[in-house]
Amino acid sequence: MKAEGHPDYHFVTIVQTDGTEFQARTTWGKQGDVMRLDVDSLSHPAWRGGEVQIVQKEKIKKFESKYGNFMGTKSSDDEQKSA
Repeated sequence: MKAEGHPDYHFVTIVQTDGTEFQARTTWGKQGDVMRLDVDSLSHPAWRGGEVQIVQKEKIKKFESKYGNFMGTKSSDDEQKSA
């Protein structure tokens, strides 16, 4: 293999949003650099469930308003209309 045809693959320190550090091999930066993450699995809604829970609640409301009387059950919208 030609040495000049490949990027430098080295260790860097990665710091997560809670301060946790670990070593990883990468072509980013140079040996010994520190990568500080703004978003990671500890803070991103995709991993924490924040945005997903909101979307699921909206889907449940939509389902209940459309099929609330399915199988003889009433949705909260049906109960409010009858009151």
